[in-house]
Amino acid sequence: MTTRAPAPPPAEVAFPALGTTAVLLVTDPQALPAAEAVLRAELSAVDLTCSRFRPDSELTRVNRNAGDTMTVSAPFAEALQAALRAARLTDGAVDPTVGRAMTALGYDRTFASLHPEDARPLPPAQPAPGWRRIVFDPRSRRLRLPPHTHLDLGATAKACTADRAARRAAAATGCGVLVSLGGDLTVAGQAPDGGWRIGLADDHAQPATDHTPAIAVTSGALATSGIRVRTWQRAGRILHHIVDPATGESVGPVWRTATVAAATCVDANTASTAAIVLGHRAVDWLRGTALPARLVDLDGNVMHLSGWPPDSATTPGPTPGDPR
Repeated sequence: MTTRAPAPPPAEVAFPALGTTAVLLVTDPQALPAAEAVLRAELSAVDLTCSRFRPDSELTRVNRNAGDTMTVSAPFAEALQAALRAARLTDGAVDPTVGRAMTALGYDRTFASLHPEDARPLPPAQPAPGWRRIVFDPRSRRLRLPPHTHLDLGATAKACTADRAARRAAAATGCGVLVSLGGDLTVAGQAPDGGWRIGLADDHAQPATDHTPAIAVTSGALATSGIRVRTWQRAGRILHHIVDPATGESVGPVWRTATVAAATCVDANTASTAAIVLGHRAVDWLRGTALPARLVDLDGNVMHLSGWPPDSATTPGPTPGDPR
């Protein structure tokens, strides 16, 4: 009788990207360089296309020309369509036209560059112009934003990048791949025995412990949205990066974190962000989607929806959290 040698543990690399941390794991350690090259290429492309903070990005050019009709690139069109789909599926709870509101709140540069305490007064909050006012033809890629409208494609573009990079890396290497961008993650290829062990926490950058709840993922994606990590002070108020399009202000605190599982990272991210924006209404809305979800309120009470398994503490791997 012969016995199969145990598979080597997944190989991992992590590095700063898109204002957060990119983490890549592969089941075949020899495939790590090739998979990393794929991921870095995807990250470079989306940063040049969709960054709010680069003066040379396509998004900056589009926002600068709001009110005019222009032709956008195919990558930008793909990112915009994902953002518009998210807005449609959430009835505007996740809306790409919150760019000016983000800037008004003080999130006008990379998070690492923000002043943690800013004494400048806050300008009066204004609702986002609304995604329905965007005129876009996917076939010609002709786009017209309403005047004075700025897009923010960060969350959905990041999630799309995770999905695309995982698929491409798995196809290039033939092994199992996990890509996590700021804790929003997607997997592709054959998962390791027992699945990818994923820790659940407010902040993906914090080291996991034996008491960290964890879940096994064999396919699809997870995304976590929360209000505790990307925070700053402005005029004496504590603000965070998730904006309610209806008010133009940081969402009022109801859920500390919302984690959602879906077939793709972009769908998981859309649902987790919508849950934070919807507040108490998120429970019924998430049940309507039938997506497994885990909500944590401000006191740390946990609610599981649509078949999310009970929390179990075990030594986990990458930790979702810190959504962009």
